[in-house]
Amino acid sequence: MKPGSKIFIAVTLAVASTTVVAQQQPVKFVKSAKDRKIEVWVGGEPFTAFLYPDSLEKPVLYPIRAANGTVVTRSFPLEKRAGDPTDHPHHIGLWFNYENLNGLDFWNNSYAIPAAKKSQYGWVRTDKILETKNGTTGVLVYHANWTNQAREVILEETTKFEISGTANQRIIDRTTTLKAKVDARFTDAKDGMLGLRLAHELQMPTKEDQKFTDDKGIVTIVKGGTDNLANGNYITSAGKTGDAAWSTRGVWCKVYGKMGKDSVSIAIIDHPHNPNYPTFWHARGYGLFAANPLGEKIFTNGKSEKNLTLKKGESVTFRYRIIINNNKGNTLSAAQLNQSAADFAKN
Repeated sequence: MKPGSKIFIAVTLAVASTTVVAQQQPVKFVKSAKDRKIEVWVGGEPFTAFLYPDSLEKPVLYPIRAANGTVVTRSFPLEKRAGDPTDHPHHIGLWFNYENLNGLDFWNNSYAIPAAKKSQYGWVRTDKILETKNGTTGVLVYHANWTNQAREVILEETTKFEISGTANQRIIDRTTTLKAKVDARFTDAKDGMLGLRLAHELQMPTKEDQKFTDDKGIVTIVKGGTDNLANGNYITSAGKTGDAAWSTRGVWCKVYGKMGKDSVSIAIIDHPHNPNYPTFWHARGYGLFAANPLGEKIFTNGKSEKNLTLKKGESVTFRYRIIINNNKGNTLSAAQLNQSAADFAKN
């Protein structure tokens, strides 16, 4: 074969294409029924853990690591890391719930709510681990009940995590189906549904304190930073960046920044079968990164609203892809995320 010939070029391209296909790493689950915890290992390294103890008001994935081992979620309230903000104690790792279901607030429930007010809040209680399967794509399936304080069930939840990874990337595909045990109404509200609390480095830098008020009038102050650690930023599929990403729609949203020596990015991708696609992004500079398709009223300044009602026996499904990538000097490009969104849409 002579250089420049059609056969030589074809072989060269074929070899090149195989070198850029990242090798999938094995995913392994390690269960601890006593601790109500399932550790997730990818490529022989810890990635995250599914935590579902009764001491938490919802199940979470925590902590979450990039492929290089860097923890990309905030430590508080389950652990302490110097300099980590201590606002919003209900923000733990990656979770899924909602602010107003049949009048109950599932999103803001935490140990910090006084006992006298707990009846206004809801719990997501995991009662069954339905499946764990190791492999190049690991599968974890659980069943949970969305209940009031008296443990009366409003919704049954079945969630499947499909987890995969390569040398510099981790992917979580989450599929959650909610089935109404009684008539259930998701009233348009700001706080929902898929939430992720970011590590300090991925916050957007600010010197000013910020004040946030929930629907019950509880005020939370987020202190402005006095250090140079926070260096994150957002960008959406629609090209919105920084604080302008909040309240806008997009097929995907990415947060990115420098963590140690690596550039790290986390992207959340919406699915076209989800209600009210494409989702609104509840993406805050202080480190809350959330996709909420049902917060239309506040995100549009009252121009429209989106309430979701399920009659007893009806169900709704939400699908999301979360991609955590680390790479020296580069983060996932818009073209890469558009391709991943197109691939995800086929599922």
